[in-house]
Amino acid sequence: MRKWHRDIFYSFPLQLVVLHLRNHLFLLGIWLFLAAMISGHLGQRLGLPYLFLDPEYLDKVNFYSFYFLGLAYGSFFMSWNLTTYLLTAHYFPFLASLSRPFTKFCINNAVIPLVFFLFYLITMIRFQAHFEHLPASVILLNVLGLICGALTIIFLYSFYFHFTNKDISHYHKKKRPVLPPNLDPAIAPGSRKVDLDYIKQDRNRWRVATYLTEACRPRIVRSVAHYDSKLLMNIFRQNHLNALLMQLITMILLLSLGYLIDYKPFLIPAGASVFIMLSVFVAVAGAIAYWFTGWRVTMMVVILLAVNFFTRFDTFKHPNRAYGMDYEADPAPYTYESLQSICFSDQVEKDKRATVSILENWKRRVTTQPGEKPRMVILCASGGGLKAAVWTMKVAQTADSLTGGKLLDHTVLITGASGGMIGMSYLRELYRQKQLGEQIDLYDPAYINHISRDLLNSIAFTIVSNDFFLPWSTFEYNDEQYHKDRAYIYEKQLNENTGNLLDKPLKAYREPEAEGSIPMLFLTPSVVNDGRRLIISPQGVSYMMIPPVGMIRHNSVEVDAVDFGWLFAGNGAQNLRFLTALRMNSTYPYVLPNVHLPSRPEVEVMDAGFLDNYGITSATRFIQVFKDWIRENTSGVVLMQICSSEKIEKINPSGKKGIIESLFNPIGIAGKVLVLQEFEHDNSLGFIYDLLGTENFEVLRFLYHPGEENKIQASVSFHITKQEKENVLDAIEMPDNQGNLEELKRILGGGY
Repeated sequence: MRKWHRDIFYSFPLQLVVLHLRNHLFLLGIWLFLAAMISGHLGQRLGLPYLFLDPEYLDKVNFYSFYFLGLAYGSFFMSWNLTTYLLTAHYFPFLASLSRPFTKFCINNAVIPLVFFLFYLITMIRFQAHFEHLPASVILLNVLGLICGALTIIFLYSFYFHFTNKDISHYHKKKRPVLPPNLDPAIAPGSRKVDLDYIKQDRNRWRVATYLTEACRPRIVRSVAHYDSKLLMNIFRQNHLNALLMQLITMILLLSLGYLIDYKPFLIPAGASVFIMLSVFVAVAGAIAYWFTGWRVTMMVVILLAVNFFTRFDTFKHPNRAYGMDYEADPAPYTYESLQSICFSDQVEKDKRATVSILENWKRRVTTQPGEKPRMVILCASGGGLKAAVWTMKVAQTADSLTGGKLLDHTVLITGASGGMIGMSYLRELYRQKQLGEQIDLYDPAYINHISRDLLNSIAFTIVSNDFFLPWSTFEYNDEQYHKDRAYIYEKQLNENTGNLLDKPLKAYREPEAEGSIPMLFLTPSVVNDGRRLIISPQGVSYMMIPPVGMIRHNSVEVDAVDFGWLFAGNGAQNLRFLTALRMNSTYPYVLPNVHLPSRPEVEVMDAGFLDNYGITSATRFIQVFKDWIRENTSGVVLMQICSSEKIEKINPSGKKGIIESLFNPIGIAGKVLVLQEFEHDNSLGFIYDLLGTENFEVLRFLYHPGEENKIQASVSFHITKQEKENVLDAIEMPDNQGNLEELKRILGGGY
């Protein structure tokens, strides 16, 4: 019995697992990272599990989408084997005495990948059966796609190594091993020094009793003490060189694919891109550890510092720019003094008069009788990826239909963040096209299908194949040249999804807004430099830069926003591509690059949600500025908030924490940024109630939350699954949302 246990413990597969646990925790951590994503323990709210459980290829989830995922997993599996072979093979000299040593190593090193793959398959099958409600035949086909993809890439690697890797039989055909000139036989490949004679005799460190053959049958390990160390080392050297060459070829192939990001068939599923990204990461980390052994950590730090240093120069640095703007003109001065100067200038009154003219035009358009005071609607759409875009469009379409088209007619201002503003911008453009005489049914569900099409696959693939290696391909827009990166592909994909309707400069909306024929729309990305909001509008909005009291009592309050049109008037602000403005408003960190604007110092902007995810700050500021006109000319304001998350979150118990966990407890409040925004927004809304009176101000909240029978919360991502979309659309039937629809119908009047 004791011998049986000992044979298992000293089997090659188990000894490799022990070796990885001792020496390669970092590489093992990648498997845990993937498992955490797939299980939902990491990134559930961001939709990371669905990248692997519900992958899309060419807008479909089928055999081919899983096949590409399998190909990528196979690539990651082989990258793991190549790297660990480079780092560990010399610990097991008996490998060099076997035929096809790398193949046998892969078979014995498959314990961790196989456990992960089984876990992945079980999780995928459960997800598709329980949540997607797919028939068994479809699930089986998807499983076959995943397995076939993995086997395809493994076969290709095996085919390559079968004809290129040399083993002991190759050298037995020669009278003696041929070593490269000046090769120290005591030096293994790379810079590592290995006393192979000592390792051959050492039975205490990595003792191996048995190994698995290609047929997965156990074989006893024979002593290699009688083999010439130079011969064994030469076999390892040749195999290692082949492995490094294969990894280099793979990276070059990946780099070349960056040139094909414009072609839809090459936009593989986002989950596959994650596998490929980790394959490259493992290969690079392994190569550094292989060549620099004990200096690997130091070398990694040196490489990171070198990358940081060289990417400061224009040759290697390609910061993302706002498409359509003029970067050759003198940069706009961005200082607090210059911001104050506009707030205390005549420009503010000029902009206010222009906006009052817009309000007057709106009033004339919506009133049918002299002296009538219409109800003003301000619509706030929250961020939240495609979930927010779908929910916003569903609510707005339903509400406009129930009120006989009065919702969009009575809406004066639309503001908010990321996904919600993408949905409302698309609906507003459809509303404009209908006014121009196009045959458009605003309530057609097809438009929700368009806005819900995947954006993440193209972004993820571009990150892996292009942005990792610095964007090098270029394109032209408005006679300016820009680098193709994930921002470019995001706009290209969004443009395709929305039928090219939003591909126009910002100034295209100046006249329709000024005439009051469409609602004004404020996009408010966050300025990274100082935390202010950048107000993007084709109209002059300098009055939004500071609370109204700040224009009367100087230095009483601080400037907290910037009029984009005023600041960049000399840099073609009106020529800004509207798709770029939408991207600036939805630049989630790392998923999309921050946009660098032509100012001195350079302004960098990102997602609006970090400062005002719900658009309430902009809405209440607008009401404050025009409160007198509103009181005199309207019967009140309806602030319609379309929110893609629940208003009141559950109070989570702190639970028992160890001393290490407690160290991180004080910074936990940082993760509650949206909750803190809600508290501040409620405070602002309270002031508006006091300002206009409770009879003249109404807040109607349309909240998305999953039904009782469906506990899956749709993710915040640029990808939304079929089941998630159905869940979001069904939320309109919730009693609280139905009640608000009835209230809105009562306020504005019924429709069809």
